[in-house]
Amino acid sequence: MFEQVRKRDGSLVEFKQDKITLAILKGLVATYPDRTRPGLRKLAEVISDRVIYYLGKRALANGYPTVEEVQDTVEEVLMEVGERQTARRYIRYRLQHEDIRQNKKSFVDAQRIVMEYVTREDWHVNENSNMDFSLQGLNNHVIAEVTKGFWLNQLYPPEVREAHTSGDFHLHDLGLLAPYCCGWSLEDLLLLGFRGVPGKVESAPPRHFRTALGQLVNFFYTLQGEAAGAQAVSSFDTYLAPFIRHDKLSYKEVRQAMQEFVYNLNVPTRVGFQTPFVNLTMDLSCPSTLADQAVIIGGEPQVATYREFQEEMNMINLAFCDVMMKGDARGRIFTFPIPTYNITKEFDWDNPVVDSVMEMTARYGIPYFANFVNSDMSPEDARSMCCRLRLDNRELRKRGGGLFGANPLTGSIGVVTINMARIGYLSNTEEEFFTRLHRLMDLAKSSLDTKRKVLEQNTEIGLYPYSRFYLKAVKERFGFYWKNHFSTIGLNGMNEAIVNLFGTNESIATSRGQAFSLRVLEYMRDTMVQYQEETGDMFNLEATPAEGTGYRLAKIDRENYPAMFAQGKTEPYYTNSTQLPVNLTDDLFDALDLQDELQTRYTGGTVFHGFLGESIDDIRTCKQLVRKVMEKYRIPYFTVSPTFSVCQHHGYIKGEHSTCPTCKTTAEIWTRVVGFHRPVQNWNPGKKEEFKDRLEYALRGNAAND
Repeated sequence: MFEQVRKRDGSLVEFKQDKITLAILKGLVATYPDRTRPGLRKLAEVISDRVIYYLGKRALANGYPTVEEVQDTVEEVLMEVGERQTARRYIRYRLQHEDIRQNKKSFVDAQRIVMEYVTREDWHVNENSNMDFSLQGLNNHVIAEVTKGFWLNQLYPPEVREAHTSGDFHLHDLGLLAPYCCGWSLEDLLLLGFRGVPGKVESAPPRHFRTALGQLVNFFYTLQGEAAGAQAVSSFDTYLAPFIRHDKLSYKEVRQAMQEFVYNLNVPTRVGFQTPFVNLTMDLSCPSTLADQAVIIGGEPQVATYREFQEEMNMINLAFCDVMMKGDARGRIFTFPIPTYNITKEFDWDNPVVDSVMEMTARYGIPYFANFVNSDMSPEDARSMCCRLRLDNRELRKRGGGLFGANPLTGSIGVVTINMARIGYLSNTEEEFFTRLHRLMDLAKSSLDTKRKVLEQNTEIGLYPYSRFYLKAVKERFGFYWKNHFSTIGLNGMNEAIVNLFGTNESIATSRGQAFSLRVLEYMRDTMVQYQEETGDMFNLEATPAEGTGYRLAKIDRENYPAMFAQGKTEPYYTNSTQLPVNLTDDLFDALDLQDELQTRYTGGTVFHGFLGESIDDIRTCKQLVRKVMEKYRIPYFTVSPTFSVCQHHGYIKGEHSTCPTCKTTAEIWTRVVGFHRPVQNWNPGKKEEFKDRLEYALRGNAAND
């Protein structure tokens, strides 16, 4: 006899055979209305005993059955003993109750949701550190619960819903009926202006620098309302530089315009009291793909080409760095836009503009650096993705744009993150690990196929009107609006998977753990190539940010599998993707050595964060550090990420301080949460626990020069 049974919500309750007997008896009574109840009761008990016997013979996970396994076995035994009519009644009864359950799930208890939010009982209030507690946050919280129920109970098949709710994997952005992240063509905005929706105000193509910036702000805010994740444009400085010469602007005027642009992008008017999630790729010098292209002003090509505007590009980058360095009125950092700088083999490290970028990096750690020096990425990827005529489905393409970015007219329709830690715990052998992984990848693919169809249908009917307008060229070429966007599968907790599978003597930092992780990533890549060949859609393997996911999955597992290894003492969490445990080492280059091979296996969304205890005093040291990483390692994206604090009276404070050293008032501690900067007090419980465990890297002596 079993002691427990797993319910559909993942919880464990006492196993009671009488419930099985009673369910069988109900079916028998309906089938044989003329027979005595005591006789039918005895028959039900015999059938029930056989059900228990069959369940006992099967290899059940953790030694106890699920409700679904019990019901499947009841149907099997009824058919086997010849009670076909009773089996049909039992199946009908089961389906009716499934409908009732789904209707209950679809009905949202609005009062409970509101109370959980205003009393902060639900940890999801702080799931996303970019979303503050507010009336707008409450509105978003309620709407997200409704939309989540619609996805899970109306759109996705039952097996996908079960995999998410049980914690086998995590379906991201269920709170929005929208795609994940989108890269847009800044060239399109300059050619077309901000327009395209009947009945809405239309802007002609911009003719002036401030007008172009203003249209871009409006563009980001509006398009952010049609997507769950980041909005990105590439070659920001290259495309906008000609407007400065056209307007005959001084540096002071450029800086003022840039200050307005950055401030406007940090106003929390997005749904949920958020700012728009914006990524800008900066070239610093004109890329070869645009060098001989005619510049666009007022929607018309001009005689001049983009290679002629290096001085104006310098003005944009200097002004941007200056504004970001100053911060707001309290000295608080601007969270957005996140700039990504492309580092190529021809990169001019002696350019004075680079010193400004490094000064910003050393103090706040704002930028991402894209490694085009030593990685397998190419600056041409952005252009080829934007204008591609065909793709070879036998290879995985790079999504591009870093953790939160995307190349022009591409992005991701949705993300599924697989709980690797649980697979490691439930598997007895490596072979079983890969079998379980493949099953979950197939379910993830199924969910992404469903989402792609839903998004395409919704675009056709006008649910995303601006996206439909700016993706019309993709539609005309390929027949689908979202054809250029990837279906994204990620993973979480690989380190914990290794510990749970192989024992506490192994981790992702050991030779066995490293080798196994590489095998897993290669297996996932190969499987996604098969998906591409099967569907004709693009898939990518991503180290997903998992800000709330790493906590949610670990929380579910700690409740259901108490013996399972997870990080965290007070609150559980999983190490992100195939990254190192945050408390493994304080040696930056040891960590880079361990991550270099792993991070090159991803085709999007992977970055190495160089967490430092405080800012770097010498910008030359910062520059040498970034250059060394770019030239020695194949890491696709890298950040320098110092911790700093902000006092409401005295502004910026170097390092981690919960109180201001000057006035002793409470200070905000700022650092990267999963890739963007937010105060630690805004983080969810799992991320706060991770921050407590984080061992920051030390730059010893001339480490950056060695």
